[in-house]
Amino acid sequence: MPPGTEHDFEAFARAGQRKLYRTAYLLCGNADGARDLTQTTLAKLFQHWRRVSTADHPDAYARTVLTRTFLAERRRRLRDLLAHRRADPPPRPEHADLRVTLLAALAELPPRARAMVVLRYWEDLSVETVAELLRCSEGTVKSQCSRALTKLRARLGEAHIYATES
Repeated sequence: MPPGTEHDFEAFARAGQRKLYRTAYLLCGNADGARDLTQTTLAKLFQHWRRVSTADHPDAYARTVLTRTFLAERRRRLRDLLAHRRADPPPRPEHADLRVTLLAALAELPPRARAMVVLRYWEDLSVETVAELLRCSEGTVKSQCSRALTKLRARLGEAHIYATES
């Protein structure tokens, strides 16, 4: 079969869907949002599969599409939220386990900073790669990651209380 066929896409989607979902979950912070983001990403990849299949690194291409789709959705939601702003912020969980605490702390970061932290430290991408993915300078990635980590450290300062001993 020639490259770029539906069969190739199905094999690529089956092999990479789980990794895309994990990254989407960290970006979105919930399973439903992660499923939607993963499916939207796969739909976009399928739409342009001939171009994706000829790329040097289709997985990196997919991660770029996932990240940019997440950021675009967050910008849209932010506009909607600002138009329909609620008076009271949702209450914070007082006694959550470490995982929920971490996800809550990640959710407090702005979308772009959250994407940088997830890509830089969870996906273990280089500063250069993250800068390229998000179309910004390396200095921006470094400074935003530093600020985001400072916020996370402040928020998670007592998170060890919730960790279970093994």
